[in-house]
Amino acid sequence: MSILYLIIINILISSSSDNIYCLFNRNYLAMTAKIIDGKAIAEQNLNKLKQEILERENNDIRRPCLAVILVGDDPASSIYVNKKKSACENVGIKSVSHQLPTDTNQSNLNDLINTLNQDEDVDGILVQSPLPKHLDEELIIELISPNKDVDGFHPFNIGSLAIRQPRLRSCTPYGVIKMLKASNINLEGLDATIVGVSNNVGRPMALELLLEKCTITSCHSRTKDLEAKVRQADLVVVAAGKQNLVRGEWIKKGAIVVDIGINRINNKLVGDVEFEVASQNASYITPVPGGVGPMTVATLMENTLQAQKLNAIGLQ
Repeated sequence: MSILYLIIINILISSSSDNIYCLFNRNYLAMTAKIIDGKAIAEQNLNKLKQEILERENNDIRRPCLAVILVGDDPASSIYVNKKKSACENVGIKSVSHQLPTDTNQSNLNDLINTLNQDEDVDGILVQSPLPKHLDEELIIELISPNKDVDGFHPFNIGSLAIRQPRLRSCTPYGVIKMLKASNINLEGLDATIVGVSNNVGRPMALELLLEKCTITSCHSRTKDLEAKVRQADLVVVAAGKQNLVRGEWIKKGAIVVDIGINRINNKLVGDVEFEVASQNASYITPVPGGVGPMTVATLMENTLQAQKLNAIGLQ
């Protein structure tokens, strides 16, 4: 009987069931990713922002003001708006709410936005999406002054990012960059695969990563062999809105995984990545919830102050 066999038998006799599981379950011994705590990073950023706003106020500069427009009574939208209003209150930003009925017509919404564009006491304008189907969301985005576009959706602001002269940047992609940098992750030279090409997240995410000198692969519904594109990536960013679209075994060892997707399954929020398996392969991974979401709100607050600064110097 070999010495190794005797050692194993001794472990089985004297060990707890957890130790036996550890001995024979290969996954237990696999790499465990570091969880990126987006909530904690967002709180740090908000505390810095709060201090800056207070210092400006002590120097007789008024607090920034964010105008929030909510059309209709969608429960999820109401929750998001309340979270943003609460964040404003916490950092010292004044928020002004405009609650409009579901049947608000395009002309009346346009008039409200034009009024807010002209109001020198309003620094940022946010129109909560989704809008009722009879309203033209693209038109609304373009109607908001680029200097007050705190969502970072206006074509002018996306274009400025594309030519490497960023102004007001899309909150979720820019929040991801801030989160990764706060985690001391060096992005330069990484092969990055982005799953999802929406105007608000996927496309500006690609531009942000290009700005950080990553090599980009953007994937969409017509992409051939998504698995192969994910497997080769040092950094995987997923924003498709489909549970477990990216399988955990696709993630190569040591890759960084950012899951932007939010899906409600049986009253539980989950992302687009198969988290449990992916976390055995990745070096860093974001949870859902508690990862990217708080960074989006924090970046919105930072954008509101940035908008105030832009409006103060009259940039177009």
